[in-house]
Amino acid sequence: MKEDRTCTAARPAFPKRAVVTAGMPYGNKELHLGHIGGVFVHADTFARFLRDRIGKENVIFVSGTDCYGSPILESYRQLVADGDFEGTLDDFVLMNHNKQKDVLNKYNISNNLFAASSIGRASEIHHTFSDWFITTLYDHGHLQKITTLQFFDTERQVFLNGRQVTGRCPIAGCSSERGYADECSLGHQYMPSELINPISALSGKTPEMKEVTNWYFKLENFQKLLEAWVESMEEKPGTRAFVPKSIREFLELPVIYVKKELTELLDSMADELPEHQIIDEEKKSSVRVVFKQLSDREKACKMLAEKSIRFRTGKTLVPFRLTGNIEWGVPAPKLEGMEDLTIWVWPESLWAPISFTMACLEEQGRIEDGACCDNTTWKDWWCSRESKVYQFIGEDNVYFYGPAEMAMFMALNEDGPSADPAEGKMQLPELIVNNHLLFLDKKASSSGAVKPPKAEELLEYYTAEQLRAHFLGLGLGIRSVGFQPKPLNPRANARDSDPVLKEGNLLSNVFNRAVRSCFYTVQKYYDSVIPVIDVSSEILEGARNVILEYEKLMSQHQFHVMMNLMDDYIRGINKYWTKLMREADDNNDADLRSRVLADSFHMVKTAAVLMHPIAPEGTEMIREYLGFGEDFWSWDRIFDTVYDYMDDPYRYKLKFLEPRTDFFIKHHSQLKDAK
Repeated sequence: MKEDRTCTAARPAFPKRAVVTAGMPYGNKELHLGHIGGVFVHADTFARFLRDRIGKENVIFVSGTDCYGSPILESYRQLVADGDFEGTLDDFVLMNHNKQKDVLNKYNISNNLFAASSIGRASEIHHTFSDWFITTLYDHGHLQKITTLQFFDTERQVFLNGRQVTGRCPIAGCSSERGYADECSLGHQYMPSELINPISALSGKTPEMKEVTNWYFKLENFQKLLEAWVESMEEKPGTRAFVPKSIREFLELPVIYVKKELTELLDSMADELPEHQIIDEEKKSSVRVVFKQLSDREKACKMLAEKSIRFRTGKTLVPFRLTGNIEWGVPAPKLEGMEDLTIWVWPESLWAPISFTMACLEEQGRIEDGACCDNTTWKDWWCSRESKVYQFIGEDNVYFYGPAEMAMFMALNEDGPSADPAEGKMQLPELIVNNHLLFLDKKASSSGAVKPPKAEELLEYYTAEQLRAHFLGLGLGIRSVGFQPKPLNPRANARDSDPVLKEGNLLSNVFNRAVRSCFYTVQKYYDSVIPVIDVSSEILEGARNVILEYEKLMSQHQFHVMMNLMDDYIRGINKYWTKLMREADDNNDADLRSRVLADSFHMVKTAAVLMHPIAPEGTEMIREYLGFGEDFWSWDRIFDTVYDYMDDPYRYKLKFLEPRTDFFIKHHSQLKDAK
């Protein structure tokens, strides 16, 4: 009975091992819409697919709570001052970590490890690895000490870090809602002294500037290597066009923007400025002053400031700060007598997935306790060409996971940095970047004016599988999209359909009907034994084509196109069933009925395996009623029919499906008798 269903068409290659990561949420809040719908659902779907495709033992999906940094410290300080929280800072972070973990579970996010950078064994490993990481960069000559001016609150007599200072971003053309000490809400980097109109979050006063010395990574030295990396990224099928374009903006030469009405003043000091080129574009309000290197631009900035000539700087690679003086942070290694420094939260969150991989491997018993950093097992996942790391992030974080992370990973290799690392060297992850998930029609941010709903709140109106399917169908890989839940939309009309249910109805209405029809019919006519008959060649061919297209789309992370593909295929099952089963019933044609059942069960089997990463609960229930083992999900058997899983197809009985049983349920609020 078993045909030769080997496919000879060119198919995408997948690694032997894979690490999947999702951007780490801060430890000062619960998960909101953007965390789940913008990152975690996509990462989880791909991780689940890879487990089916290359084996679950070959996939590690890690993320965790980002516990350190000034945002957490400031949130804690404010809550305690307002009397809204009692307990230590550790208690505060642990509370939020547990809430995050609980909500991820409710959305069926299947992390192998959801850790926390300040909690438990994962924290111990993270501290050790952070020390190794920075020391290695230092030993390879990629660090420098830089003395800069840092904000200092004279009223509170403390240095200010990160979000303890607010102002306006100095980067020309920036549309961020808020600038902080040395980065804005859109991730633009600048020196603290460049922040416009700074205000202390502690006292509400304008802070002073005092000198501090920190360790910086020489990011500006990696421009050509990063250009080569971006070029290789552009050659890969499925690369989202906006990602290399966004990264290239940071690879531009150092630029200063000066308003055209000030060009006479600028011309008067042209001979004094470092070597530069002035570009005057007709429709622009400012001229661009372009320098060959960052140090020249910095000199020019000081000279313009002394002449009271207003200017703004452009994006470029600047030294990437690694340390600071905030107490709530991972201790930095004591290099060259530099003590009492901690590691800035952004750098250490970039290598946290590596330390979390170590913690996961230790938890799984693959490496011995206490031997993480010295053990080479983690390198099988991060330093092997047979492995691949997939990082799912939001577009605001492209600078950190793009230029900053990739350059630091290149710099770890003792033989010198490379944009194409050799076997055994730190490999460069693949970035899967989503655009903004808007709430209604505005960018939602927990620190901005438009507050997104909490992820847990959405479960009061929808099931996790309805939301998972909807988020995947939005097409965040090509554009920012508004999340328009009818129950939370004040502009929604009572007669309007709910946009969120479009993909969910594919499950609870269309697919549910197809599966139930198969089970109820085989119970009614064949005592729960599927008639043994060869599946029609056109049905086999149609399933094969969908499988191969799905595989290609998943390899390219085109989730919304994949959802459209599955929509067509699942609706096709019902069309096929309705047309031919009606004919069989009208003519009492048992042969046709057997044919339709055999064909439909093959289509249901195919759809269930392909929808498994998207809707794991409902598809697992299908497997349960079929009575098949875990190998049902394995892509080693993706072209098999249901008969290939049975010892004796002529006697194999399916589990009895009681009347009105649903494989994909609706939320109770959506039922007709819901009040």
